[in-house]
Amino acid sequence: MGSLFLHLDLELSAFRLALIQLQVSSIKSENLTRACGLIREASKQGAQIVSLPECFNSPYGTKYFPEYAEKIPGDSTQKLSEVAKECSIYVIGGSIPEKDAGKLYNTCAVFGPDGTLLVKHRKLHLFDIDVPGKITFQESETLSPGDSFSTFDTPYCSVGLGICYDIRFSELAQIYAQRGCQLLVYPGAFNLTTGPAHWELLQRGRAVDNQVYVATASPARDEKASYVAWGHSTVVSPWGEVLAKAGTEETIVYADIDLKKLAEIRQQIPIFRQKRSDLYAVEAKKS
Repeated sequence: MGSLFLHLDLELSAFRLALIQLQVSSIKSENLTRACGLIREASKQGAQIVSLPECFNSPYGTKYFPEYAEKIPGDSTQKLSEVAKECSIYVIGGSIPEKDAGKLYNTCAVFGPDGTLLVKHRKLHLFDIDVPGKITFQESETLSPGDSFSTFDTPYCSVGLGICYDIRFSELAQIYAQRGCQLLVYPGAFNLTTGPAHWELLQRGRAVDNQVYVATASPARDEKASYVAWGHSTVVSPWGEVLAKAGTEETIVYADIDLKKLAEIRQQIPIFRQKRSDLYAVEAKKS
């Protein structure tokens, strides 16, 4: 009996994560069909948690959000629920433009292996930036921010969610780590200005600071799009190693997540026990 429990423990301390770097078109039905097909492919390759990219059912841009927005539950999330149940896996639904009570949100819906909606993360930090001569973007022209933390539990570990620009705010990752998350997933669409400068750097920073795995799922790059995504969906270890990284084309990125390795790193460099709570704190203002 002891060996059985040991075997189960070893099984649950490791799992396969897949990130789908989807080529997003202007045809919503096509995006949904291809996304579900790639989720099935990832499941066949042994993935137990699969993430889609930010804005997977719609082109990314303020002019598109109102046109493509849906309620949750709605057609896009219903299809994700069905494929999660069919494959008996966790599906992190990237994000879609969500409409609710007269407002629009950039929202990630997560479904469990039975197809149940586990959590809905509305992007907390809206992408409003101005880099002169390179990029200006104002998500707040059409979107409203969310106002809650989003985590979900699996038999392997707890997972914390952010969307794209949320990754720049280290406090969010710290709160997720405080709440026991060992994997942070950020569906995101960085661009050709911020991508080469900060995409990998931010992921490695969040991973090392909090001794967690960090995964980012980007759309594939489309040079003809009005907003050109950086691509390079990535998985980073708690040691800051890049475990897997895509190029710019449509693909599936796989990484085997080893929670025993995470525990070893935290034992070797025990920063959580060494924090000076007498001098500083990061605290959540809401539950």
